[in-house]
Amino acid sequence: MKKPSLLTKTIAATTLGLALVGGIAATANAAVEPTNTTANQAVTVEQAAKHDNKTPKGIVEVDTISADTAMKAAQAALKEAQKKNVRVTIVIVDRSGATRLVVHGDNAGPQTEESAQRKAFTAVSFGKATSQLAGGATGDAPNIGDIPGTLFLAGGVPVAVDGLSIAGIGVGGAPSGDIDEAIANAALAAIANDLK
Repeated sequence: MKKPSLLTKTIAATTLGLALVGGIAATANAAVEPTNTTANQAVTVEQAAKHDNKTPKGIVEVDTISADTAMKAAQAALKEAQKKNVRVTIVIVDRSGATRLVVHGDNAGPQTEESAQRKAFTAVSFGKATSQLAGGATGDAPNIGDIPGTLFLAGGVPVAVDGLSIAGIGVGGAPSGDIDEAIANAALAAIANDLK
């Protein structure tokens, strides 16, 4: 059997280091000898997945909103805001709460982006419109309002497929949360067929 190459040793050491840093108590490391020793061909996870037509055991597929669909939603929200003559910012986040898109409407205030982002984050995190969650964020005892990054004002709605939140739409800047939420719902309605 051939000795592992420096590259194989480096990859193994890096993998072990990442596992330890990530807090994983035990790791398994198996070295695979290339079948073509002259070309030293490597098989990527993507190639392996295509080879057996299934997702590898260690990979989880996560559904999220596409860039095109996010743009379509934001355009619908902006159009609705213009109809209502309000200056808002629209933020769309993915399943993990990471920002996918931000649209500042003309003359929207500087506070509107954070408001919209936190509403979108809250909606995707809890899978409900932020207006429905406000009651759980009150009182002196620890509650959902204590979770960093959340905002329980109306204006955030989840984007769900088969009951699972895949994104959140947040709107901030209208004179009331009800108007923000109506704009977010207009965005959601505009992409409903794209989610089927």
